Amino acid sequence: MAEWIEYGYWGLFLASFLAATILPFSSEAILSFCVYSGFDISLTVAVASLGNWLGGLTGYYLGYLGKLERIKKWLKIKPDKAIKSKEFLRSKGNAFAFFAFLPFIGDLIPIGLGLLRTNPYWMALFMAAGKVCRYVVWAWLTLQALS
Repeated sequence: MAEWIEYGYWGLFLASFLAATILPFSSEAILSFCVYSGFDISLTVAVASLGNWLGGLTGYYLGYLGKLERIKKWLKIKPDKAIKSKEFLRSKGNAFAFFAFLPFIGDLIPIGLGLLRTNPYWMALFMAAGKVCRYVVWAWLTLQALS
């Protein structure tokens, strides 16, 4: 984990971006290490949120491409999982993008919303709100643990 810190905010950005994909990665651990190392808390939360949000938007865009074959190839998601996500999210709408920060299913939410061709502006807004809230809470919990 220390090697990510060597890259400073860029390392945090990359870790957060990758964590928003289906790659099993913990950006929260990197964020905690940054907070522990004395990085500026506001900038740390902003960088992590931006990276994670852009990673989520990448998933939305891949879903928007609408080719299950591409999704399966690039993200290694089985088509049946993508179809199930699409049907589930059809009834939930863009507000469900708020929960894109959740483990496991959170990575599939933007892809499903992209497949549904939902309004990208509302989806992006709800997703950003969820990701910022998650990192604010995580940074606060880290600060509490350090006290």
